[in-house]
Amino acid sequence: MSGRLLLPTASPRETRRAIGRLVRPRRGLAVAALGLLVAAAAAGLLVPPLLGRLVDVTIDRGTVSELTAPAVLLGAAAVTQGLLTAVGGLLLARLGEALLAELRERVVARSLELPLEELDGAGAGDVLSRVSGDVAVVSQAIRTVLPAVATAGFTVALTVGGLVLLDWRLAVAALAAVPIQVVGLRWYLRTVVPIYRRERVVQGERTQQLVDSVSGARTVRALGLHEDREARVRASSERGRDVALEGVLRLRGFLHAVNGAELVGLASVLVVGFLLVRADALTVGAATAGALYFHRAFDPVGELLMVFDDLQEAMTALARMVGVASLPETARDGAETEDAHRHHGPVDVDVLALRHDYGGSPVLHGVDVRIAAGEHVALIGTTGAGKTTFAKIVAGVLEPSAGDVRIGGTALGDLGPGELRRTVALVAQEPHVFAGTLADDLRLVAPGAPDDELWDALRHVGADGWVRELPDGLGTRVGEGGLRLSATRVQHLALARIVLRDVPVVLLDEATAEAGSAGARILEDAALRALRGRTSVVVAHRLTQAATADRVLVMDRGEIVEDGHHDELVAAGGRYADLWLAWTGAGRDAPAG
Repeated sequence: MSGRLLLPTASPRETRRAIGRLVRPRRGLAVAALGLLVAAAAAGLLVPPLLGRLVDVTIDRGTVSELTAPAVLLGAAAVTQGLLTAVGGLLLARLGEALLAELRERVVARSLELPLEELDGAGAGDVLSRVSGDVAVVSQAIRTVLPAVATAGFTVALTVGGLVLLDWRLAVAALAAVPIQVVGLRWYLRTVVPIYRRERVVQGERTQQLVDSVSGARTVRALGLHEDREARVRASSERGRDVALEGVLRLRGFLHAVNGAELVGLASVLVVGFLLVRADALTVGAATAGALYFHRAFDPVGELLMVFDDLQEAMTALARMVGVASLPETARDGAETEDAHRHHGPVDVDVLALRHDYGGSPVLHGVDVRIAAGEHVALIGTTGAGKTTFAKIVAGVLEPSAGDVRIGGTALGDLGPGELRRTVALVAQEPHVFAGTLADDLRLVAPGAPDDELWDALRHVGADGWVRELPDGLGTRVGEGGLRLSATRVQHLALARIVLRDVPVVLLDEATAEAGSAGARILEDAALRALRGRTSVVVAHRLTQAATADRVLVMDRGEIVEDGHHDELVAAGGRYADLWLAWTGAGRDAPAG
């Protein structure tokens, strides 16, 4: 993915270690599954010699009673092998799914703990492809490939042993197939593993393009970017197709080698068996058993070689999951209900020589500002002025390139994650509504809060009216699969969360931008209610938010160029006055910039 720093992928050694750690608590299930599969392979060993015995008895014109015993044993061996294989495969699949479930939980947990700037840098597509596409690949391998590999591996090992016991010369003849298999497999693995790694990365890129296009659908429509977005999605899909076809071509070459090895090996066993029978060194039945042993061993060998394709793809996907799951766990500094260091009331915020850049491109240039406790500040400026970056740094979402932020006299970096969450809250332009009841959505910031407290928060921001009109009130299901809420109502809920969270410092990043004019006025009033008694910074989308603020900061090209009350700045005739005059002339519905 060009321009993105992807999340890590584990090395083969790290992946094996991670699997070992996951299996350790489930050793009993692993031993039972593998034991049953070994027993199934052992039962299958009886088939070739029993068939050989039937051949010898037939050639020697034996009686019916002489044929009965090996025939009954042959049937019993086949049934036993089938039952043991089915049960062993079921236990192995259950083990694999349990490991995958735990690993998936760790991937999600570590992804949620990543710093937002790192998560944004990798892109949602990279994360989603790991917890969806990669999980699907590994899950499919667990259900089909893993039991097949285990069964085939044990069958090959025990069958080769049986062939050696039958006649070592037949075993030597069977080795003629090995060089072809080894050379073909080495060539295949050397060329296909990098292809699968590229394919997983390209799939992540394709997912990112789809996420960007769908989540930004309104922007795409507004700016007429349909063709551009379609071209990007098409290009990433074509890259995925080309990489997949490259893998298919490698697989075809590998299959030719597998078929050639089987032909050479079986021919060698048949020739040696014929010579030994002609020399009276071996019976026809024993020679038949030798050929069946080879065929029985080669079938699972061929199956192993065939599933190597799926196995390599699954191991690549697994390595990507382990790469994220193995990231260091973020330390937690106490329960959310802990309030020993909690600020009761508003606090001041000091921004000192703040600088920040993205990949060498400066965004903030030595910003210095003090926001008094309880002060309501509006931050305005044109697109690209650095407003959102400023808000994210003060909220602790981004780490600045230089400078410091102090909240209540404490450096932001000295606040642990929990203390930071209890002190500062950031409401973004597009807050998320999680699937569940509306009450559950509100309780995300106040677990265990009673309904009365939820209603108080809604009433505080003026949202209780429309919530009471919902089919089930607080019990109404919202989010994915539930009631679709308008942008105004989603922001209303976000402001109610602020009241429930009861933090002393709040930053609103263009929280009314997605609402229409009527919705914006409702949200501006709700924001004033929610922010009352708190230190607040509002990245203003409409200048009415600046006009009602205690103080206005005007940003331009990463610097604060004007600082004062609305009336003072209008009278000064500077940049803010120009914006105000332009905005009022446009009917007070145009954005601030």
